[in-house]
Amino acid sequence: MATFSEMINSDKPVLVDFFATWCGPCKTMAPILEEVKKKIGESASIIKVDVDINMEASAKYEIKGVPTLILFKNGKILWRMSGVVPGHIIEQAIRKNV
Repeated sequence: MATFSEMINSDKPVLVDFFATWCGPCKTMAPILEEVKKKIGESASIIKVDVDINMEASAKYEIKGVPTLILFKNGKILWRMSGVVPGHIIEQAIRKNV
C-alpha cells in the first residue's frame, strides 16, 4: 500500500479527510464522502486520516479542527475546507482539479 506522502504526491487528485473517531460532524461527513466517491469514480482518491493516530500529518498541515478536508495533487494543496461540507461543493473542487 502507498504511503501518505506517495498518495498526495500523485498526479491524480487525493481528497484527505482529517477526522477523529470522537467527532460528531466527522460521522456526518462519512456518508457524504461515500456519495462523492460514487459520483467521481476513479478520477480521484478519497482517504481518511485519523488525527489522533497520525499526529505528524495533522501537525504538518496545521489541522486545528475536524473534519478538515484537503485536496492534494502532485503534493500541492489545491483546496481546503473545515467542518461539514456539502457533497456538491466537494465534487466541484475535485472535478475542477482532475
